[in-house]
Amino acid sequence: MKIDKINKRRVPCVNTRMKALFVAQDAKPEAVKEISLTCLTPFQRGLLVTDGTVTRFIEAYTLTSVEVVLLQQTKQTLSTEHAWLQLPAEEEVISRQVALQTHSQDKSSPTIHTYATSLIVPQRLPQSLLDGLTTNKQGLGGLLQHSDLETRRELLWCGIETLTDLPPAVAHLEGETFISRAYRLFVDQEPIMLINEKFPF
Repeated sequence: MKIDKINKRRVPCVNTRMKALFVAQDAKPEAVKEISLTCLTPFQRGLLVTDGTVTRFIEAYTLTSVEVVLLQQTKQTLSTEHAWLQLPAEEEVISRQVALQTHSQDKSSPTIHTYATSLIVPQRLPQSLLDGLTTNKQGLGGLLQHSDLETRRELLWCGIETLTDLPPAVAHLEGETFISRAYRLFVDQEPIMLINEKFPF
């Protein structure tokens, strides 16, 4: 369903308490549009505010194992200061893209539940966790749960958006509308990751 069709039946955003969970809603990117929470199912609202791993949440809902598919992972050097990660220009980050998917019993095409992009600050993480980014089949949440790090999550913004410029493995989703959220993870008061998760509407 396209964003304009959703907005035609949209009422003003409701549930101030839930919306207040997102501390930077007014700073969301222009491509992310507002949506009333009443347009979402309870499952979709749960995805937006869950403070645990999305993989486990989806598995509990679908009663199906979720496969984490690594689409792309590269090292990048920041060209400008990154406010959300509190990093100056020229610092190195890891850019990572994954899809969370399940398979039906008839072995047909997998169902993609989440497309996620992350910027990770490697110098603030232990080497064991960095090694797991390429050798472990778990998502970031699973890796963090099995590490000794004590993390804090800060929800930034949520909304809906139309995806473009996707990796080949999920290019068929271009032009579709997704529910989107962004959040940061902190260790010892320093942000270690900025994560954007997008769920098919």
